[in-house]
Amino acid sequence: MPRPTTAQLAYGSCTVILSTLAMLLLSQTSSGLAITAIAVSALALGLLVAMTVPLPKKTPAATTAPAGEHRVPVASAAQERVPAPR
Repeated sequence: MPRPTTAQLAYGSCTVILSTLAMLLLSQTSSGLAITAIAVSALALGLLVAMTVPLPKKTPAATTAPAGEHRVPVASAAQERVPAPR
């Protein structure tokens, strides 16, 4: 599973905080059950927002060998037979 990006974490966190505040202020509730329901719905909304943030697209250059693995180009047989210019 890929790790969340900084944008996903920021958008999700801001959504949870702001939606919780807005729902609590608009509902003016003091019941523990209602507060729990608002908190759970805010977390679900934050998760939904975080997962729908567009991920950066991978370019062919970004899909290279893993770190620590270095690829060395192999010379073809035709290149080995050609003498170097003098």
